[in-house]
This record gives sequence, structure tokens and C-alpha cells, in this order.
Amino acid sequence: MKKILFICLGNICRSPLAEGIAQHIAQQKDLDLEIDSAGTSNWHEGENPCGHSIKVAGQNGIDISKQRSRPVTKQDITYFDCVVAMDEQNKSDLENFGFTYVYKLGDFGGYQGSDVPDPYFFPGFEGFEKVFEMVKNCVSDFLEQECK
Repeated sequence: MKKILFICLGNICRSPLAEGIAQHIAQQKDLDLEIDSAGTSNWHEGENPCGHSIKVAGQNGIDISKQRSRPVTKQDITYFDCVVAMDEQNKSDLENFGFTYVYKLGDFGGYQGSDVPDPYFFPGFEGFEKVFEMVKNCVSDFLEQECK
């Protein structure tokens, strides 16, 4: 079983979406994967994903409401086979933390290495819809390429 960890800063919007989407795809395609998410900070430790992330996931048939934010740990370095950062800053932070190889989600799905933007930088709910679509495309491609 391959173990995948998706990472963003606070683990309340982007990485929970990636976790939920990956779990949904893995279930549909009967892939033997363990999927989790975490944040490079502990600012939201123990909190649910933000309301807009829960809403946009739900509108797409994915329930992420039971997820809880957690910070990345030293144990994650050896436990997970694939660590996937949402943006270049997360990737750099993870490498400085001790991870030897970190994927960047925007390297998949035809996004030419783009950062997955924080949806809070967009006005209103529209940003969450845009980020959901990007994450869905990138996660789908990542799983196709790396988890055959």
C-alpha cells in the first residue's frame, strides 16, 4: 500500500481538499492507498477544514467535514511514500524540515509547476471553486502517474 501525504500551510483548505479528492478517486478506482493531509504550521491544529472547503467538496460529492487539521511531524518523513506540497513555499519548508523528496501538486494536471493558490486570496466562494478544480485535476493526474 502506497501512503500519500498532502501538505499546505494550515491544513484547513487546500490539503484537506486534496486528501478528500484523492480518497474519492482511490475508492472509485479501487486503489490501495493510505491518504492523509497536514500543515506546515500548527495554527489550526484539531480544527475541521474551513466552511468553504467543506461546502465546495460537498457540492462535488466529497465529504471532508470529519477531517482534522494537524501539523506535519518528524514521523511523517519515514512513514509516507509520497509527500505532496501545494506550493513552492510549502515544498521548501518541508525540505528544510527534513523531507528528502517532495512533489509539488502543480507539476501535475498540465499546470506547468504552478502553485495551488490559497483560495482566501480570491474574493468570495469563487476562489474555492477554482482551487477545487485545479486540485481535482492535479490529484487525478498525480494518482495516474505515481500510483499505478
